Amino acid sequence: MIVFEKPHALADVKLHYCPGCTHGIIHRLVAEAIDELGIEGRTIGIAPVGCSVFAYNYFNCDMVEAAHGRAPAVATGVKRANPENIVFTYQGDGDLASIGTAETVHSAARGENITVIFVNNAIYGMTGGQMAPTSLPGQITQTSPYGRDVKTVGYPVKICEMLSQVDGATYLERVAVNNVKNVKAAARAIKKAFQYQVEGKGFSLIEVLSSCPTNWGLTPDKALKWLEDNMIPYYPLGVYKDKFAQEGTK
Repeated sequence: MIVFEKPHALADVKLHYCPGCTHGIIHRLVAEAIDELGIEGRTIGIAPVGCSVFAYNYFNCDMVEAAHGRAPAVATGVKRANPENIVFTYQGDGDLASIGTAETVHSAARGENITVIFVNNAIYGMTGGQMAPTSLPGQITQTSPYGRDVKTVGYPVKICEMLSQVDGATYLERVAVNNVKNVKAAARAIKKAFQYQVEGKGFSLIEVLSSCPTNWGLTPDKALKWLEDNMIPYYPLGVYKDKFAQEGTK
Protein backbone atom coordinates (compact mmCIF):
# COMPACT_ATOMS: atom_id res chain seq x y z
CA MET A 1 0.00 0.00 0.00
CA ILE A 2 1.33 3.44 -0.95
CA VAL A 3 1.44 5.69 2.12
CA PHE A 4 3.15 8.73 0.62
CA GLU A 5 4.17 9.82 -2.86
CA LYS A 6 4.91 12.98 -4.78
CA PRO A 7 1.94 14.40 -6.72
CA HIS A 8 2.32 13.85 -10.44
CA ALA A 9 1.44 17.50 -11.10
CA LEU A 10 4.50 18.55 -9.05
CA ALA A 11 7.76 18.44 -11.00
CA ASP A 12 10.55 16.23 -9.66
CA VAL A 13 13.05 19.05 -9.05
CA LYS A 14 14.59 20.73 -6.03
CA LEU A 15 12.86 23.85 -4.74
CA HIS A 16 14.87 27.06 -4.69
CA TYR A 17 13.03 28.61 -1.75
CA CYS A 18 14.78 29.58 1.50
CA PRO A 19 14.94 27.00 4.33
CA GLY A 20 11.67 27.07 6.26
CA CYS A 21 9.73 28.88 3.56
CA THR A 22 6.26 27.39 3.20
CA HIS A 23 5.88 27.99 -0.53
CA GLY A 24 6.87 24.35 -1.01
CA ILE A 25 3.94 23.16 1.10
CA ILE A 26 1.54 25.33 -0.87
CA HIS A 27 2.95 24.08 -4.17
CA ARG A 28 2.29 20.53 -3.06
CA LEU A 29 -1.29 21.33 -2.05
CA VAL A 30 -1.99 22.86 -5.45
CA ALA A 31 -0.46 19.85 -7.19
CA GLU A 32 -2.47 17.43 -5.04
CA ALA A 33 -5.69 19.23 -5.96
CA ILE A 34 -4.81 19.02 -9.65
CA ASP A 35 -4.05 15.30 -9.32
CA GLU A 36 -7.19 14.48 -7.35
CA LEU A 37 -9.43 16.30 -9.82
CA GLY A 38 -7.68 14.76 -12.83
CA ILE A 39 -7.20 18.12 -14.55
CA GLU A 40 -3.43 18.27 -15.12
CA GLY A 41 -3.74 17.97 -18.90
CA ARG A 42 -5.94 21.03 -19.16
CA THR A 43 -4.55 23.20 -16.38
CA ILE A 44 -2.68 26.45 -17.06
CA GLY A 45 -0.88 28.32 -14.28
CA ILE A 46 0.00 32.02 -14.29
CA ALA A 47 3.16 33.02 -12.40
CA PRO A 48 3.91 36.75 -11.93
CA VAL A 49 6.91 38.50 -10.37
CA GLY A 50 8.09 37.83 -6.81
CA CYS A 51 9.06 34.64 -5.01
CA SER A 52 6.41 32.88 -7.09
CA VAL A 53 8.12 33.85 -10.34
CA PHE A 54 9.73 30.41 -10.67
CA ALA A 55 6.52 28.49 -10.07
CA TYR A 56 6.61 27.41 -13.70
CA ASN A 57 9.60 25.22 -12.81
CA TYR A 58 7.58 23.23 -10.31
CA PHE A 59 4.29 22.26 -11.94
CA ASN A 60 3.82 19.66 -14.69
CA CYS A 61 1.27 21.79 -16.49
CA ASP A 62 1.43 24.64 -18.95
CA MET A 63 2.56 27.89 -17.32
CA VAL A 64 2.51 31.51 -18.43
CA GLU A 65 4.66 34.25 -16.87
CA ALA A 66 2.88 37.54 -16.24
CA ALA A 67 4.12 41.03 -15.47
CA HIS A 68 4.15 42.11 -11.82
CA GLY A 69 0.59 42.12 -10.49
CA ARG A 70 -1.05 41.33 -13.81
CA ALA A 71 -1.67 37.61 -13.33
CA PRO A 72 -5.48 37.92 -12.96
CA ALA A 73 -5.63 39.94 -16.19
CA VAL A 74 -3.54 37.34 -18.02
CA ALA A 75 -5.62 34.55 -16.48
CA THR A 76 -8.78 36.30 -17.69
CA GLY A 77 -7.48 36.32 -21.26
CA VAL A 78 -6.31 32.71 -21.13
CA LYS A 79 -9.59 31.49 -19.64
CA ARG A 80 -11.80 33.42 -22.05
CA ALA A 81 -9.79 32.22 -25.03
CA ASN A 82 -9.76 28.63 -23.72
CA PRO A 83 -12.82 28.23 -21.46
CA GLU A 84 -12.36 24.47 -21.28
CA ASN A 85 -9.01 24.89 -19.52
CA ILE A 86 -8.53 25.25 -15.76
CA VAL A 87 -6.61 28.46 -15.05
CA PHE A 88 -4.99 29.46 -11.77
CA THR A 89 -2.72 32.26 -10.62
CA TYR A 90 -0.07 31.86 -7.92
CA GLN A 91 0.70 35.24 -6.35
CA GLY A 92 2.35 36.80 -3.31
CA ASP A 93 1.09 39.71 -1.24
CA GLY A 94 3.57 42.22 -2.68
CA ASP A 95 2.19 41.31 -6.10
CA LEU A 96 -1.53 40.74 -5.62
CA ALA A 97 -2.24 43.25 -2.84
CA SER A 98 -0.07 46.08 -4.18
CA ILE A 99 0.63 46.63 -7.86
CA GLY A 100 -1.99 44.03 -8.77
CA THR A 101 -4.86 45.25 -6.59
CA ALA A 102 -6.91 46.58 -9.50
CA GLU A 103 -6.52 43.40 -11.53
CA THR A 104 -7.55 41.33 -8.52
CA VAL A 105 -10.61 43.40 -7.63
CA HIS A 106 -11.91 43.71 -11.16
CA SER A 107 -11.42 40.05 -12.07
CA ALA A 108 -13.47 39.24 -8.98
CA ALA A 109 -16.07 41.88 -9.86
CA ARG A 110 -16.46 40.34 -13.31
CA GLY A 111 -16.82 36.91 -11.76
CA GLU A 112 -14.07 35.43 -13.93
CA ASN A 113 -14.07 31.65 -13.64
CA ILE A 114 -10.47 31.40 -12.39
CA THR A 115 -8.71 30.25 -9.22
CA VAL A 116 -6.34 32.59 -7.38
CA ILE A 117 -3.81 31.22 -4.87
CA PHE A 118 -2.74 34.21 -2.77
CA VAL A 119 0.34 33.68 -0.57
CA ASN A 120 0.45 36.22 2.27
CA ASN A 121 3.71 36.35 4.22
CA ALA A 122 3.34 40.02 5.24
CA ILE A 123 6.55 41.14 3.53
CA TYR A 124 8.26 41.55 0.16
CA GLY A 125 10.27 38.33 -0.04
CA MET A 126 12.24 38.32 -3.28
CA THR A 127 13.35 41.96 -3.20
CA GLY A 128 14.85 41.96 0.28
CA GLY A 129 12.20 42.32 2.94
CA GLN A 130 10.51 45.65 2.38
CA MET A 131 7.18 46.53 3.97
CA ALA A 132 4.26 45.05 2.04
CA PRO A 133 0.58 46.07 1.90
CA THR A 134 -0.04 43.18 4.31
CA SER A 135 2.75 43.94 6.81
CA LEU A 136 1.30 44.14 10.30
CA PRO A 137 1.04 47.33 12.37
CA GLY A 138 4.36 47.76 14.14
CA GLN A 139 6.07 45.10 12.01
CA ILE A 140 9.76 45.79 11.43
CA THR A 141 10.90 45.51 7.82
CA GLN A 142 13.74 46.93 5.73
CA THR A 143 11.63 49.99 4.92
CA SER A 144 9.95 50.26 8.33
CA PRO A 145 12.90 49.79 10.72
CA TYR A 146 10.91 51.27 13.60
CA GLY A 147 7.81 49.25 12.79
CA ARG A 148 4.89 49.94 10.46
CA ASP A 149 3.36 53.26 11.50
CA VAL A 150 -0.31 53.20 10.50
CA LYS A 151 -0.55 56.97 10.99
CA THR A 152 1.77 57.58 8.06
CA VAL A 153 1.50 54.53 5.81
CA GLY A 154 -1.97 53.26 6.65
CA TYR A 155 -3.29 49.90 7.74
CA PRO A 156 -2.67 46.47 6.17
CA VAL A 157 -4.95 45.44 3.32
CA LYS A 158 -7.22 42.52 4.23
CA ILE A 159 -7.92 40.93 0.86
CA CYS A 160 -10.56 38.36 1.84
CA GLU A 161 -12.54 40.90 3.84
CA MET A 162 -12.37 43.41 1.00
CA LEU A 163 -13.32 40.98 -1.77
CA SER A 164 -16.20 39.59 0.29
CA GLN A 165 -18.01 42.84 -0.57
CA VAL A 166 -17.52 42.28 -4.31
CA ASP A 167 -20.66 40.76 -5.80
CA GLY A 168 -18.83 38.81 -8.50
CA ALA A 169 -16.64 36.83 -6.08
CA THR A 170 -17.86 33.28 -5.46
CA TYR A 171 -15.55 31.66 -2.92
CA LEU A 172 -13.04 33.29 -0.57
CA GLU A 173 -11.23 31.50 2.23
CA ARG A 174 -8.18 32.30 4.35
CA VAL A 175 -6.05 29.38 5.50
CA ALA A 176 -2.57 28.83 6.92
CA VAL A 177 0.16 26.21 6.61
CA ASN A 178 1.84 26.50 10.00
CA ASN A 179 0.75 23.14 11.44
CA VAL A 180 -0.75 19.83 10.35
CA LYS A 181 -4.34 20.79 11.17
CA ASN A 182 -4.13 24.01 9.17
CA VAL A 183 -2.35 22.34 6.26
CA LYS A 184 -5.20 19.84 5.98
CA ALA A 185 -7.73 22.67 6.02
CA ALA A 186 -5.72 24.50 3.36
CA ALA A 187 -5.72 21.38 1.18
CA ARG A 188 -9.51 21.16 1.37
CA ALA A 189 -9.92 24.84 0.51
CA ILE A 190 -7.57 24.76 -2.46
CA LYS A 191 -9.22 21.65 -3.88
CA LYS A 192 -12.65 23.23 -3.42
CA ALA A 193 -11.55 26.36 -5.27
CA PHE A 194 -10.40 24.27 -8.23
CA GLN A 195 -13.56 22.16 -8.07
CA TYR A 196 -15.69 25.29 -8.26
CA GLN A 197 -13.85 26.33 -11.41
CA VAL A 198 -14.36 22.90 -12.94
CA GLU A 199 -18.07 23.34 -12.24
CA GLY A 200 -18.09 26.84 -13.77
CA LYS A 201 -19.04 28.59 -10.54
CA GLY A 202 -16.86 31.67 -10.95
CA PHE A 203 -14.07 33.52 -9.14
CA SER A 204 -12.34 31.85 -6.18
CA LEU A 205 -9.43 33.11 -4.08
CA ILE A 206 -7.62 31.18 -1.37
CA GLU A 207 -5.43 33.33 0.85
CA VAL A 208 -2.66 31.28 2.47
CA LEU A 209 -0.82 32.72 5.47
CA SER A 210 2.80 31.74 4.92
CA SER A 211 6.11 32.25 6.71
CA CYS A 212 9.23 34.06 5.49
CA PRO A 213 12.00 33.13 7.97
CA THR A 214 14.76 34.89 6.01
CA ASN A 215 13.15 38.32 5.83
CA TRP A 216 11.49 38.04 9.21
CA GLY A 217 14.92 37.32 10.68
CA LEU A 218 13.73 34.17 12.43
CA THR A 219 14.53 30.47 12.42
CA PRO A 220 11.99 28.29 10.59
CA ASP A 221 10.35 27.05 13.79
CA LYS A 222 10.17 30.51 15.33
CA ALA A 223 8.73 31.87 12.09
CA LEU A 224 5.84 29.43 12.29
CA LYS A 225 5.24 30.48 15.89
CA TRP A 226 5.33 34.15 14.87
CA LEU A 227 2.75 33.45 12.19
CA GLU A 228 0.50 31.75 14.74
CA ASP A 229 0.90 34.45 17.39
CA ASN A 230 0.77 37.51 15.16
CA MET A 231 -0.62 36.90 11.68
CA ILE A 232 -3.57 34.64 12.48
CA PRO A 233 -5.02 37.01 15.12
CA TYR A 234 -4.82 39.89 12.64
CA TYR A 235 -5.90 37.81 9.64
CA PRO A 236 -8.47 35.36 11.07
CA LEU A 237 -8.79 32.05 9.25
CA GLY A 238 -12.06 30.92 7.75
CA VAL A 239 -14.50 31.19 4.87
CA TYR A 240 -15.30 34.79 4.03
CA LYS A 241 -17.66 34.10 1.17
CA ASP A 242 -19.15 31.03 -0.44
CA LYS A 243 -22.15 31.57 -2.66
CA PHE A 244 -22.86 27.85 -2.73
CA ALA A 245 -22.53 27.08 0.99
CA GLN A 246 -23.63 30.03 3.07
CA GLU A 247 -23.76 28.21 6.40
CA GLY A 248 -20.77 28.81 8.64
CA THR A 249 -19.35 31.73 6.67
CA LYS A 250 -18.08 34.92 8.26
